[in-house]
Amino acid sequence: MSRSAPGPLLRFARAGWNAVNFTRRLVFNAIFLFIGLIVLVALFSGRPKLPERSALVIAPQGQVVEQFSADPFERALSKAINQPLPETQLRDLVRALEAAATDSRIERVVIRPDQMTGIGFAALEELARAVTEFRKSGKQLVAYADGMDQKQYYLAALADEVYLHPDGMVLLEGLSRYRAYYREALEDKLGVDVHLFRVGEYKSAAEPYILDAASPESREADLYWMNDLWRHFLADVARLRSLDADALQAGIDDFAARVESVAGDMGKLALEQKLVDGLVTQDQFRDLMVERGVEDTETHSFRQVSMDAYLGFVDRERPAFDARPKVAIVVAQGEIAAGDLPPGTVGGVSTSRLLRDAREDADVKAVVLRVDSPGGGVFPSEQIRREVELIRAVGKPVVVSMGNVAASGGYWISMNADAIYAQPTTITGSIGIFGLFMTIPDTLAKIGVHVDGVATTKIAGAFDPTRPMSVEVGKTIQAIIDQGYRQFIGKVAAARETTPEAIDQVARGRVWSGTQAEARGLVDELGGLHDAVAEAARRATLPSDGYRVQYVEKTLSPFEQALVNAGRNATVRALMAQAGLPTLLLDAPGTRELGKTLRLLDSPPEGGRPFKAVAHCFCEP
Repeated sequence: MSRSAPGPLLRFARAGWNAVNFTRRLVFNAIFLFIGLIVLVALFSGRPKLPERSALVIAPQGQVVEQFSADPFERALSKAINQPLPETQLRDLVRALEAAATDSRIERVVIRPDQMTGIGFAALEELARAVTEFRKSGKQLVAYADGMDQKQYYLAALADEVYLHPDGMVLLEGLSRYRAYYREALEDKLGVDVHLFRVGEYKSAAEPYILDAASPESREADLYWMNDLWRHFLADVARLRSLDADALQAGIDDFAARVESVAGDMGKLALEQKLVDGLVTQDQFRDLMVERGVEDTETHSFRQVSMDAYLGFVDRERPAFDARPKVAIVVAQGEIAAGDLPPGTVGGVSTSRLLRDAREDADVKAVVLRVDSPGGGVFPSEQIRREVELIRAVGKPVVVSMGNVAASGGYWISMNADAIYAQPTTITGSIGIFGLFMTIPDTLAKIGVHVDGVATTKIAGAFDPTRPMSVEVGKTIQAIIDQGYRQFIGKVAAARETTPEAIDQVARGRVWSGTQAEARGLVDELGGLHDAVAEAARRATLPSDGYRVQYVEKTLSPFEQALVNAGRNATVRALMAQAGLPTLLLDAPGTRELGKTLRLLDSPPEGGRPFKAVAHCFCEP
């Protein structure tokens, strides 16, 4: 029996599909060939040389972070079209200063803090140490800005000379911490019943859901650590600028009157307060740098190299092979949540895997866990803590270096290290957990919806948010939270070689500065990442010059690495920008993170619980 020929509709559909399929293959093959061409150009094009008597320009873009949150390929594409993503790694700032100190081609460093949108106080202290080391070279540091907030100013104040645009201003205002409170909106307006289970009167992370204003305990604890950070800030600025800290504070307290006294001329006020050394426009500053250095006739400016370009030179000139044993650094930055998460967050699975990689690498003799996290889920925090324990079990020392924040879950993952280092301005502590569960039967009733049914046991359906929470279920959750807190302080007590009762006295959710935590036995030493690395090497009995430091991060495929390296080549960047390919790829759906969300509320419960148990601290100033 012969088969009938397909009808015209089916033939049209097949032809359309074949056309779409052909177009898809054509486009992807063209993109692949173009990227291959870029790699070849990068391989065979000549490498530029760094001219003598160059000025290294350090101009942090966006947030200063421990670890990039964007994919390396995405960053390379962004850089190729001169639209870099707004993040700068702290380690790159430090590395550039360290290399420039001994590089005869770098004559001076110019700091431009204008485009830095955020940095933690502990990170500023890391930079201050690097600048102190750089100064030993005898080379000059000069800062210029169109205007500065207080953290930008701290970075500028590290320089020997600070210049400001005549129409600019320096705004020193102190620290504050304000939050929105939702109780009236949730309970009164929407009819949501918020059930908060916690241990510790200072555990205030979830207070906005049950209160209309901060509790007295929250106000007391916040002001205590914030005042300590502010005292450190004033003392550092006063020392750097040869000023009096009390006079600085008085100038801030009398800000309105001082502004009025200079008729609103903020540049003049900054000069009078000796916060800056001169008021000059950008072209005047360029002329000053040309006078001190060498003119670049092509750009009509002073001869200079950006930090990214300079690190490219440094990386290319670095020896290809180094057989020395390694001190590994694993970064735990961001919210702690369950699963395999990208950089910029701390995943119970992904961060544990990095620690496991360090444990299984025979060349790694010691590990530094760099923590910059306000915490998050209890279950993933425990997964990471366990990996720290396993590293120590195989004889490799682990030292924690706390960054800007290492609180609550951030402290949980730190507590079992051989030693904990924190900066004086690190925010830590907040030892405590809470559980949050919301029910909405009254909310549904407002729109005429009612829930009813049957169950075979008393607890079946007890965690249904559309039903009222029973007293028994509430007691059950509180018992679990109580046990979690006992586990937390018990583990801390064992790690710190003290008693749970002693830890409870400094825990109960209370937040401390690094200085305050060190005085209470929660950290071992005050110091930065450099100090933690040195301590890890000492504990591994490595000589001071007999090891190398390596970050353990997700590795790139050879093709991805080739593309990243190609993106550093000026010829390649010009070719990519001319073709418009980076813009096409960057604008594709799913290639750019639109924003970070609070994972403690939008991620599912972990460890089989029907509710979330959270070790989180909302404590960044």
